[in-house]
Amino acid sequence: QVQLIESGGGLAQAGGSLRLSCAAFGPTASNYAITWFRQAPGNEREFVVTISWNGGSTHYADSVKGRFTISRDNAKNTAVLQMDSLLPEDTGVYYCAADEWGGTAVNEYEYWGQGTQVTVSS
Repeated sequence: QVQLIESGGGLAQAGGSLRLSCAAFGPTASNYAITWFRQAPGNEREFVVTISWNGGSTHYADSVKGRFTISRDNAKNTAVLQMDSLLPEDTGVYYCAADEWGGTAVNEYEYWGQGTQVTVSS
């Protein structure tokens, strides 16, 4: 059982930066890959980035590659998503999720955070 709590987000102008955190709680939390998804109004939830349990492997969606950076600190059971050069199309609710494999499909994830809003104005 893993509980995930997101923080950060808010409002930024295009070209600006925001930082999201995902804190994972549970005795096996550090064994799970952490993945960020996002969902814009009227759109399906989409994959953004994932990081392996030890931070040694990452995979980014093409739409955020070079602008977003994910990292994790297992001593604190926290994953951080640094979002730079933000675009209006980055607007949406951002969710972190956890599973053993860190895939890109929404339906493979059992554990989800509550979501945090990111709004980028043009």
